[in-house]
Amino acid sequence: MSRSLSLSLSTALLFAMATPAQTPPTTPKKSAFDKPTLEAYVRHLWVLNPNLNVQVSDPKPSEVPGFQEVTVRISQGVAGQNVNLYISKDGSKIFQGTAYDVANNPFKPDLGKLKTQFQPSMGTPGAPVVLVVFSDLQCPHCKVEGTMLRQNLLIGYPKDVRLYFKDFPLEMHPWAKTAAMAGRCVFRQSATGFWDYHDFMFSQQEQITAENLKEKVMGWAKDRKDLDAVQLGQCMDTKATEEEVDKEIAEGKALELTGTPTLFINGRRLSNGIDWPNLKAIIDNEIEYQKTAKNAGEDCGCDLTLNVPGLPPTTAPGTGLTPPPKKK
Repeated sequence: MSRSLSLSLSTALLFAMATPAQTPPTTPKKSAFDKPTLEAYVRHLWVLNPNLNVQVSDPKPSEVPGFQEVTVRISQGVAGQNVNLYISKDGSKIFQGTAYDVANNPFKPDLGKLKTQFQPSMGTPGAPVVLVVFSDLQCPHCKVEGTMLRQNLLIGYPKDVRLYFKDFPLEMHPWAKTAAMAGRCVFRQSATGFWDYHDFMFSQQEQITAENLKEKVMGWAKDRKDLDAVQLGQCMDTKATEEEVDKEIAEGKALELTGTPTLFINGRRLSNGIDWPNLKAIIDNEIEYQKTAKNAGEDCGCDLTLNVPGLPPTTAPGTGLTPPPKKK
């Protein structure tokens, strides 16, 4: 081999050794923390219609070690649903579900958001089972559930149950919010009269319109001894209770209500109505459970308690024990 050829081969070998080996391009690693990536994934996972809107919240710390929590909001117009997802720290894994702390009431997060002071109520103060219903006086399903509660609850449980009423008028119902404000006007004058108003509005639901609502309410109130009809009319005309109703709506939104009626039984959420046999089974179970758990109801130290400084519990607004209407 000639000296020139040997030098050429050595130079080529040294050049090859000095040149780094080229690696094929890598595909960027997908992460569930990237909102467009997660949205595309759940659209495929849940076979979502393209017309549905999907919004992914910012991640926040969760009670599950090693995971962050996000809320996926799926909506169309005013209707929607929220789904909680948990994302691993590296963004590679997600799971859907609810995390519970076995040391606490499983419904503690909702219990902390339910405010019942100065709300219409019926039943026994200090009862081990507290029901809170978010209702809409124009909602047909609310009428069915509201009538069922009034006809059965106090007869079945004269001492063990307390029911609170919360307004959550839906935007799709043209006179629901006006009716809610009128109900609050009635409640300002008569805690027991509110429940008669509740029953009247549901009984007349099909006949009431946005145009005749005030006439219907004033006709109902004119002969009642517990109401000043003039004062009631002024309250309605000035929308004096609108702020109260708006607070109820805000509370419902904070609870992420998806419709009415929504009923909470010691914090347990039941959406879209329930019949009496199934509700009775849940109440019976809760009464028995609270004998030892004592982590719900009005004697548990939860936010459902009605504790008004300077006033006996039975004289605070909303503690009237109105008998249910007779079955027809």
